[in-house]
Amino acid sequence: MLVLAVVVLAAAFGISSPAFKQGQAIPVDYTCDGQNVSPALVWTAPPTGTKSFALIMDDPDAPGGTFTHWLAWNISPKARGLKRGARPPRQGTTSFGRVEYGGPCPPTGPPHRYFFKLYALRSTLALPNGSSRSQLEAAMRGKVLRRIRLVGLYGR
Repeated sequence: MLVLAVVVLAAAFGISSPAFKQGQAIPVDYTCDGQNVSPALVWTAPPTGTKSFALIMDDPDAPGGTFTHWLAWNISPKARGLKRGARPPRQGTTSFGRVEYGGPCPPTGPPHRYFFKLYALRSTLALPNGSSRSQLEAAMRGKVLRRIRLVGLYGR
């Protein structure tokens, strides 16, 4: 007797940007030296059970320690990306002290790494606009189904 097995492979959850490739330079338009707008981001289908997305963009190479450039959450589970210059439904206070995207703005020297970390969450988050990174991370605790990241470089 011949038994055939059908295996369905789920597409891997991944993130990219039409503005730059993984590990490559972030164009100046998306930095404080340019238009300082967020780059478009695109992601593939998330894990089953995803109820919202959260996004953290940071620079671990900043002289004073990790610098937070963007915090966003309660992004629709149906979303498959964010447009250039996007304003997600909820945003937090960055290390710049603003509730909006703040592009790369490193001191003169070697390029810094900028991590765009997207979290697939099993629920939405009851956080008001302007919440801090620590508040966002605490609210996400125990709710992360999967995390993916895109890394870009920028230096002056």
